[in-house]
Amino acid sequence: MKRALLIALAAVGLMAAEPPPTPDRPLPDAAQEARAKALFADIRCVVCQHEAIADSPAGIAADMRRLVREEIAAGRTDAQVREDLVRRYGDFVLFKPPVRAGTWLLWFGPLAALAAVGIGLLALARGRREETPALSADEEARLADILASEADRRDPDAKASDD
Repeated sequence: MKRALLIALAAVGLMAAEPPPTPDRPLPDAAQEARAKALFADIRCVVCQHEAIADSPAGIAADMRRLVREEIAAGRTDAQVREDLVRRYGDFVLFKPPVRAGTWLLWFGPLAALAAVGIGLLALARGRREETPALSADEEARLADILASEADRRDPDAKASDD
C-alpha cells in the first residue's frame, strides 16, 4: 500500500514538472543571429532573475529567445524588441532598465538604503559618546606617584626609553 502511494506521488511530481524547452533554432542570417545573441545578454530571465535569457535553461527563457528571433526576422530594431519585452514583462526584464519615475527605486534604492544605514550608524555613534569625568586632585596625585615610581613598571626589563 505504501509502495503504491509513493509511486503515485512520484508520478504526480513528474507530471507537474515543466516540459523541456524546444531546442533553439538560430536565424539563417548570421548578422541577425549576432543581433539576437547580443540582445539575449541584455535581457533578464523572468524565472531565474539573475541570469540572462542566453544562459537560462528555463522554458520561459527559451520562449523569450524565440520571440526575440522572430521579431528580428520580422525587421524590428533592437529598441523595438526591447520595448515589446518591457511591455510584456515590465522594466525588470532589462538588466539596465531606463531611468524614469517608475524605475527610480531600481536605480537609486540601493544608494538610498546605504545612505540611510550610514546616517543611522553615524547618529548611533554620536549618541553613544560619553564624556570622561576629569580626575580629582587625589586621583591626579596618585597617578603622578604611580608614574614616578620605578617599582610599578609593567616590564621590569624595560628601559626608560620604552615608556
